[in-house]
Amino acid sequence: MCGILGIAGVNPLQNRSWFINARDKMFHRGPDDAGEWWSHDGRVGLAHRRLSIIDLSPLGHQPMRLEDRGLSIIFNGEIYNYADLRNDLIKLGYTFRSNSDTEVLLWAYMAWGEECLVRLNGMFAFAIYDEQSQKLFLARDRAGEKPLFYRLANSSLQFASELKALLANPANPRQIQTEALDCYLGMGFVPGDMCILNGYNKLPPAHAMRFDLRNAQSKVWQYWKLPELDTVQEHFSEGLLLEELESLLEDSVSKQLIADVPVGILLSGGVDSSLVTAMAVRKSPKVKTFTIRFPGYGSYDETEHARLIANHFQTEHIELTAEESTADLLPLLAKQFDEPIIDSSMIPSYLVSKLIREHCTVALGGDGGDELFGGYGHHSRLIWLKKRLGLLPRNLVRQPIAKFAENLLPLGFKGRNWLQGLGTDFEHGLPQIAFYFDRNARQRLVRSDFSMPLVSEKIRQNRVPNSNDILQRATRMDFQNFLPEDILVKVDRASMLYSLEVRAPLLDYRLIEFAFQKVPSSFKANEYGEKKILLKKLCAKVLPPQFDKKRKQGFSIPLGSWLQKGNWKDSIHDILLSGNDSFFDKKYVQSLLDGQMKGRANSERIFGLALFELWRREYGVS
Repeated sequence: MCGILGIAGVNPLQNRSWFINARDKMFHRGPDDAGEWWSHDGRVGLAHRRLSIIDLSPLGHQPMRLEDRGLSIIFNGEIYNYADLRNDLIKLGYTFRSNSDTEVLLWAYMAWGEECLVRLNGMFAFAIYDEQSQKLFLARDRAGEKPLFYRLANSSLQFASELKALLANPANPRQIQTEALDCYLGMGFVPGDMCILNGYNKLPPAHAMRFDLRNAQSKVWQYWKLPELDTVQEHFSEGLLLEELESLLEDSVSKQLIADVPVGILLSGGVDSSLVTAMAVRKSPKVKTFTIRFPGYGSYDETEHARLIANHFQTEHIELTAEESTADLLPLLAKQFDEPIIDSSMIPSYLVSKLIREHCTVALGGDGGDELFGGYGHHSRLIWLKKRLGLLPRNLVRQPIAKFAENLLPLGFKGRNWLQGLGTDFEHGLPQIAFYFDRNARQRLVRSDFSMPLVSEKIRQNRVPNSNDILQRATRMDFQNFLPEDILVKVDRASMLYSLEVRAPLLDYRLIEFAFQKVPSSFKANEYGEKKILLKKLCAKVLPPQFDKKRKQGFSIPLGSWLQKGNWKDSIHDILLSGNDSFFDKKYVQSLLDGQMKGRANSERIFGLALFELWRREYGVS
């Protein structure tokens, strides 16, 4: 894994003094090596921080150049099928001087141009400068595992793996994008190509970008999208689906085990990580597995379940003990998560990454299983809700109940979001069950002298996939929004803080296409609470019979109880109630804190406000 930084403009770039400092703001993404390259005309600068994974020799140094072809590349990620692509390119007559996937990617562009993207199996964000065409080509992987921020202004393009690198340029502004803030408070993240700061964007997953230095024109396009569900496939037998799932997962894990550094598996003992472990032992005689113990919080301790899997497959199993968490680490997380998200599980993700990095450089995890195969609790509840309550008249019964919940029940009241969701059109929409602050709450939360448009609901509604099947809508919505903007951001930033590369075999694009094109909803979740039905059938085939398939343990912490006493309570109160420059109304914030003391479920909301305030202060955002 690495950090990339670049700038390109119509005119020669006079001010370069900030460039190396910006690159080294991402030292954590690549402590092994660093590089910088400028075009002879001074219009293009590329910089790189390297975490050496494949080909540890100096031949893997970046920016990488093909001098005689006029091509330069900076690349963050891994191309898992690079060996196959390398063989294809050798047959076409191309020769290689290194064993790195970076050089394979560069020659792939030489051979196939921008169409090389459809051949790539991996997680990536990269930029290639073509001197002959005077164009810069950028792309991001299909699921959005690797980040890419950019800024278009003054006939130039700036881009980087992390927003903090762009903010190292003193000429760049630091003002809130108000619509993005509204989305943050509503959804818990900033979706799509939007960015929390005005004048910046994210390149969305499965998108590419071209910037022409001759006229400063840019184009962004989507090179891949989720396939439609093949309704004919619904007649496929369970056996055929199970056989294809096992084959795809085994091959994905096999490809992602390849590295020139120590590799381990994050084993929670749940469905996804246990299946990854089962596939790994088929390919490697010595598999290292890791699980984390949180002392004093028995309900969050997964060591017993992980131990069952490790003993069954005879892995080299290491149980690590996490240090006690205090609110003192929040400023560090706010700085690292340079576009904040409302998800306190970034704390255990950070603790896990810190511990595992002492033993290995690459770790395989189970991310993606819930989104692809219907693993979240709301997937079953949505099916139940549509079948049992969807027939009630929407205007006469369901919408009045929803309005009652929104206007009269306090924020954090158990079940409030689900009651609000009754007003949803279940044939085309999705209830806002994961909303943090609804429209009324955001009106009261944000200071009256700060103008913020209330657009979060509309933006979210426009992103709901078009499908007659509510589970198809929900899983596709989660894959295209929650996964890339929350889950994968959390994993990337937390792991990269300690230079740990985390891979996700379940996000191999072939598995993604299989899950959405061939697996019918009846094999994902149902109204009776069964989830990940097809994955659990694979568990029954390859895991020990004692394995608990019904268990669902999220990667979480007892934040609610922490906020009611001690260090966490005092620190959060101080962050949110001190000073006079907060974006938020202190009386309303105090009511949230009071509600938390009374047992209301506002811990994530409070965490999100505190993280935002710390982030805003860290980066001097106005």
